Amino acid sequence: MGAVRAYLAVYNWLLFAGWSQILYSAVFALYTEGMPAVYGAVEKPLQIWQTAALFEIFNSVVGITRSPVMATLPQIASRVFITWGVLFSFPEVRDHWLVTSLILSWAVTEVIRYSFFGLKEVFGSAPRFLLWLRYTTFYILYPTGICSEAGLIYVALPFMQKTGLYSLHMPNKLNFAFDYYYASILAIFAYIPGSPGMYSHMIRQRKKALAAKPKET
Repeated sequence: MGAVRAYLAVYNWLLFAGWSQILYSAVFALYTEGMPAVYGAVEKPLQIWQTAALFEIFNSVVGITRSPVMATLPQIASRVFITWGVLFSFPEVRDHWLVTSLILSWAVTEVIRYSFFGLKEVFGSAPRFLLWLRYTTFYILYPTGICSEAGLIYVALPFMQKTGLYSLHMPNKLNFAFDYYYASILAIFAYIPGSPGMYSHMIRQRKKALAAKPKET
């Protein structure tokens, strides 16, 4: 258990540092240069640290963390898809205002979340104010992030259709067809049943977490 806690502590603090850099760079670029400059200021760290979050799926699957796989998988998968399948692949959407909205909502969420879990792994608990932030800010940040994700996919659809990127049409040697444009449309519709379930899960988690009385010292 000591090795597991050490691994989780290092993981959470690394991600906290990465997302803190993203948040600082995004806010600085927004203040000094405006929305079109935000993505360029955070592109590389965003790709690194958002992809690193794939470890959370592994942690959930093997039981290192207690996060439900069905809650962790779609959340991480959608963010990785947006990072690589939309923002990286279609530069035409990078200066859209939805990118700034998305990056800020992601960054604030993750700075709070990783600092909360990092402190829990090191000290066994986190300050009450951080607990409150962890289980309250999602009321605003989750809808903002989800709407920004779905909105960016929608904005990218014309470029997906025009370029045919990642699509595979018949006939071909694999005898298999795949249309990235239509798959992305399905991804947008997947937010409709998926988002309420994620939101409800966080509400239940909030009730449980805030109902627990802080330990007396």
